[in-house]
Amino acid sequence: MQRIVLCCAAGMSTSMLVQKMKTEAQKRALEIEIEAVPVADFERVVGEADIVLLGPQVKYEHARLSALAAPLGKTVEVIDMLDYGTLRGDKVLDKALGLLA
Repeated sequence: MQRIVLCCAAGMSTSMLVQKMKTEAQKRALEIEIEAVPVADFERVVGEADIVLLGPQVKYEHARLSALAAPLGKTVEVIDMLDYGTLRGDKVLDKALGLLA
């Protein structure tokens, strides 16, 4: 099963987006694990994630987190601000799936 992890400042603001993504994954009959964590937990979860998506509020961490993830062969990308702000779970899921392909 593939695992998508969303990271934000405290892991709270992404919880609604995670729920939207899970609903969309269920509609598509996809078996994907999706969770939200604070960026402080990145190093703990990156090894088990297939992809990590960052909330726009922590995009300043992109270069550092990508460097930590690279030796593990993991991808770290920033969620589009509009998709994040309007809770477009379908669009964020599409982005993650595209990066996993």
